[in-house]
Amino acid sequence: MRLRPQGVLLILCGSALLRIALFSELYLRYVKEGLRPYLIASGAALIALGLLGLLARTHDEEEEEGEEDEGDARNEDGGEGEDEAADPDRSDAHAHDHARNPRIAWLLTAPALALLLFPPPALGSYSAEREEARVAAQGAGTFPELPAGDPLDLTLGVFASRAEWDTGASLKGRTVRLTGFVTRDDDGAWSVARLRVTCCAADAQALKVEIRGEDAPAADTWVTVTGTWHPTGKPGTDAARPVLDAVSVKRTTAPSDPYEKR
Repeated sequence: MRLRPQGVLLILCGSALLRIALFSELYLRYVKEGLRPYLIASGAALIALGLLGLLARTHDEEEEEGEEDEGDARNEDGGEGEDEAADPDRSDAHAHDHARNPRIAWLLTAPALALLLFPPPALGSYSAEREEARVAAQGAGTFPELPAGDPLDLTLGVFASRAEWDTGASLKGRTVRLTGFVTRDDDGAWSVARLRVTCCAADAQALKVEIRGEDAPAADTWVTVTGTWHPTGKPGTDAARPVLDAVSVKRTTAPSDPYEKR
């Protein structure tokens, strides 16, 4: 049996999909949770197609070997030896038929194998710095009251929305707790960030809250920051930015689902 790169490539890609979606939660780095069944189905389909391709190739090779054996037997009887000798192009074409898949095609399996063994990490500070997006809003206005109790765990999206657009200043006097990864600016300022996805990592938008009063950990470090809102300008204007005066910064582990969802 001669393995063909096409079938092996399909099997490797399918195995990579099953590894991240069926046997782990790594798929959450790339797509939303609701897309998991589609990833599993796609991985199984790719593996099935790859196996079918290999089996079909094996069947074809067995038929070719049978035809060759039959031709050899006829040649020994003197039935068709002269025809093949008289037509060398025919024998050359048959010989080259087995070389239709160049060995260099096996290099195509290298990226698929790397994807299987080393799944890419989730988007981090580099993406946040290049794709800083403002939270969509219809305009400044009064937001609903926040739940009672301090410190209050908020997503970065909720904190940023209220800091930029809430004319009622619902964050005033409240102690909040935000979790995300660290991004650092060239001017020395730093922020805690999170990426928001609508469907998958390809449409990720960055949510960033500037942190003041504490030293910055290394970029991409996941932290939980506790502090109070620092007003910077009138809601609904460019001067209103999400800023937090930190009282504590604690390192934490990255969650299995690193993204905020809409």
